[in-house]
Amino acid sequence: MLTSPGRLSPPAITVESPSRLHLGFIDPNGSLGRAFGSVGLAIDAHGTRITARQAPASRRTSIIEGTINDAQRERVERYLEQLESALGNGPAIDIEIHETPRAHTGLGSGTQLALALGTAFAHARGHEASTADIARILARGARSGIGIHTFDHGGLIVDGGRNASRKTPPPLIARQPFPDAWRVLLIDDTSREGLHGDAEKRGLASLAPFPAALAAHLAHLVLMRILPGVAESDFDTFADAICDLQQTIGEYFAPVQGGVFASLAVARALEAVAAEMKAGIGQTSWGPVGFAFIASTQDAERALAAAQRVSQGGPLTFTVAAGRNRGATWRAADRRHHGADAA
Repeated sequence: MLTSPGRLSPPAITVESPSRLHLGFIDPNGSLGRAFGSVGLAIDAHGTRITARQAPASRRTSIIEGTINDAQRERVERYLEQLESALGNGPAIDIEIHETPRAHTGLGSGTQLALALGTAFAHARGHEASTADIARILARGARSGIGIHTFDHGGLIVDGGRNASRKTPPPLIARQPFPDAWRVLLIDDTSREGLHGDAEKRGLASLAPFPAALAAHLAHLVLMRILPGVAESDFDTFADAICDLQQTIGEYFAPVQGGVFASLAVARALEAVAAEMKAGIGQTSWGPVGFAFIASTQDAERALAAAQRVSQGGPLTFTVAAGRNRGATWRAADRRHHGADAA
């Protein structure tokens, strides 16, 4: 719940939030009244880190530093305007962006930028604002609650989809800590971006209704294979279920994204991994980032080598990550208004 400033606000605060993998929707059609429903995982790579600082009292406008491009800067400016409108007037807040993932790749960069920025802004202003408050102000979580819940909790998340009669983010219905030993190989096709904005809306609108029988199958996979597999560190069960989930949902979205995978190069690299070892492979959201869940660090090194052998110097980049079992963190930063990273 939003509350007015009633505590001493820090002059500067740094917020660091995880990226997330969106592992699939459960019922895109909402055949039982709740649309989508999602499975996702917070990871320890490609995070977002932002510092918000109170500007000098003599200055009434914010300074934004560290943005990657004009589109990101415009997004930050828009978020600041929305936060000002919702939280009321106060000292100008300067923003320094230290780190963000490449946008429109399936890592949830937009939601993490919004939540990290909103959290930092609210703290610097001395407001108490929940993640759900910030998501509402900045219009995040329209379909999936994975970004919101991984920001708060980390781990493997299942949300319950949107209730059409409520304007609230999808509720958290399950959260499991992800096994420490497991790894995930991320493969990004840097020549592509995933669907977003109006193109995403048109793509979703063009799809046929999702069959209720397939939604039931995916719900069964999540409840009786993915969640138990994680809870018992049963990698084979988890990996098989992820492959099944991804193949099912990928075939549904194939007419929009050009295939089960948005990038043929990523698909070939993942096929090479699957030929080498047991792996749970798929694509996060609209991609192009694909993933391969691997049972150990040693196996992840083999998986990386297999994927690199077929990339042939193409536009692919590779990251080995682990699950992250904590949400966003924040801490006081130094008082300076410009300059190097405060970390």
